[in-house]
Amino acid sequence: MKKSIFYHAGCAVCVSAEHDIINLVGADQVEVVNIGEDRARIAEAEKAGVKSVPALVTPTGNTLHINYGASMADVKG
Repeated sequence: MKKSIFYHAGCAVCVSAEHDIINLVGADQVEVVNIGEDRARIAEAEKAGVKSVPALVTPTGNTLHINYGASMADVKG
């Protein structure tokens, strides 16, 4: 089964949401991507529909924006 992808930028809101997502779905079911550190994956996140972080992209392609932390424009600087 394909994993969900949780994109975040490393801020306190994002890290808190990361812990909650991992507790809810399990670490083996979600790939965590800190686009603040792995900037090469910003385009991938935007292509998946991520408009702000933290966001969870489900295996079916739905993008769920969680507790607004930063816009993608802010992340890109």
